Order: sequence, then structure tokens, then C-alpha cells
Amino acid sequence: MRRIEVITGGDGRRRWTVDEKARIVAETLDPGAVVSVIARRHGLTPQQLFAWRREARRRTVPSADLLPGFVPAVVELPEPPAATRSRKRAAAAAIELEIAGVTMRVGHGARASTVAAVIRALKKFT
Repeated sequence: MRRIEVITGGDGRRRWTVDEKARIVAETLDPGAVVSVIARRHGLTPQQLFAWRREARRRTVPSADLLPGFVPAVVELPEPPAATRSRKRAAAAAIELEIAGVTMRVGHGARASTVAAVIRALKKFT
């Protein structure tokens, strides 16, 4: 008769409470924190911890400072001569945005996706 040793694992998946997850994710936000070191310390994989961080970002409601705000709009159209007034008014219409000292003028016919991409780029560097 041969001897057989059976090794069983734990009780399956570990269940983490929301508070435990939040505490561990908060550790990763400290300056100089290394996610893989924190994950190992708590018996996690770095991938799992990154997933928790993504989930936390999705659940976080942006503060009022991060929400888009309204700014006053000033529309000034030059007065063309009476004969060409209606045709030139449409061509002269434009939007002018100023973000952190950078002025952007949007002419008639600009694609919304292009304007949005430029605004995102300006906001990223301000």
C-alpha cells in the first residue's frame, strides 16, 4: 500500500468588502506607491488591483470643479452692406473660445468631433 498526500486549497475565492477594497486602493494612491508591491502584500495580483482602481474611478462622482461650467457667450457679427447681408452673415459666423490664455476660433462648417478633440487637447495641457 502506497501513501498519498492530498493538498487542498483554501475555501475558494476570497471575498473582499467594499471597505477593504477602498482601503487597499487608497494605498495605491499614496505618492511613490508601487501597485505590485501593495498587491503582493495583500495576496492579490496587480491586475486585480488595477481592476479595482478602474472600478473606483468609474464609481467616483466628479467634483463640482471638474464638471464643465458655463461661460458668457458674446456674439458679434459685422454689418455687411445690405445687398450681401444674408449671404455673408452665415459665412462670418464663428465661435471663439479662450481656454487658459489660448484663443480658438471655430468657423462655419467645422466638424463637432474636430472641435471637441481640440478642446480636449487644450484642457489636457492647462
